[in-house]
Amino acid sequence: MTKKLPYEGIRVVEFTHMVMGPTCGMTLADLGAEVIKVEPIGKGRKGDSTRHLVGSGAGFFPLFNRNKKSLALDLESKQGKEAVLRLIATADVVTENFKPGTMKKLGLNYESLKPSNSRLIYVSHKGFLPGPYEHRTALDEVVQMMGGLAYMTGRPGDPLRAGTSVNDIMGGLFGAMGVMAALADREKTGLGQEIQSALFENNVFLVAQHMMQYAVTGKAAAPMPARISAWGVYDVFEVKNNEQIFLAVVTDTAWEIFCRVFSLTDLKADARLQTNNDRVMQRDWMMPVLREKMSHFTAKELADRFEDNGLPFAPITQPHALLDDSHLLQNGSLASIELPDGRAAKTVLLPLMMDGERLGVRTSAPHLGEHNDDLLKELGYSSAQIQELSLKKN
Repeated sequence: MTKKLPYEGIRVVEFTHMVMGPTCGMTLADLGAEVIKVEPIGKGRKGDSTRHLVGSGAGFFPLFNRNKKSLALDLESKQGKEAVLRLIATADVVTENFKPGTMKKLGLNYESLKPSNSRLIYVSHKGFLPGPYEHRTALDEVVQMMGGLAYMTGRPGDPLRAGTSVNDIMGGLFGAMGVMAALADREKTGLGQEIQSALFENNVFLVAQHMMQYAVTGKAAAPMPARISAWGVYDVFEVKNNEQIFLAVVTDTAWEIFCRVFSLTDLKADARLQTNNDRVMQRDWMMPVLREKMSHFTAKELADRFEDNGLPFAPITQPHALLDDSHLLQNGSLASIELPDGRAAKTVLLPLMMDGERLGVRTSAPHLGEHNDDLLKELGYSSAQIQELSLKKN
């Protein structure tokens, strides 16, 4: 951005790994905060273990750790612990997402830090908020299974996790939201506070609409593939050349347009299909008729007609194809970064604009200990001490 970012001057010290905690830090960093990622070294540790993931985790580190600094320390050594306490003394915010008890064991939990810094805001990202489950180890897939999301996503009898780390990412966003609220509160009271965000409760919030559906109707929500849709036409169609496309006709006005565009005179006149609710109740016979009629068109032909007439549609897109999406490229949603191995790549920015501008990438994800020299020097350490703390002795 050309203007000053909202959280410039706010220092965040981050003890996180994987997705949830790093998402919180990334959000604050994108908004201008100085986010310092403290990474463990010594005793065989080589920083955030997320750096070394393969498979579906290969993109975690470069995505969720942009715009951050890296300080690599042996937190179990007396000298490393002293250095990190010096750093926290300069901080506005501390974030962490380790197992319950880990930060307390290191003497870095909120209760240990609060007495020396009453303005400190401390964010814990956990599996569960306090309660009977808080001792359990949670993962995104664990809470999706126990929190109803996998049940709703899969076919009946075949629970299926969502196709992204939805609770980790949203849990991190709620943690960042808590920081924002606490910073605003600190302006009034002069005091910091502890914030907690959790995977399970995040997941429950995501399925709350289905919980409320039961409260209103008295009927349990069916999994999405087996649900009674709220709209008459709202589905994926198999069309010409074995292509697929999602088509939606969700209002009575849209139905009239749809029938006119595709010359569906008989369906438009059918007394059984006059309102959206009518069409929902007639889906068993109506949808096979529509599927047959749509099958004579290519996906592009359907997309063009739907777009020209303001009807909702969507191609079925694989994630990697979005890297070349013309809309994302033209509106600045994708930004250039450098991967840890030096290759260039595109990454996805936060999905918002501020005063007409996007929140961009100032720096790619840091190398392990990249900022040790500058940060430790700022904290008063000599070159020899920095070398010792950084485990860089010859």
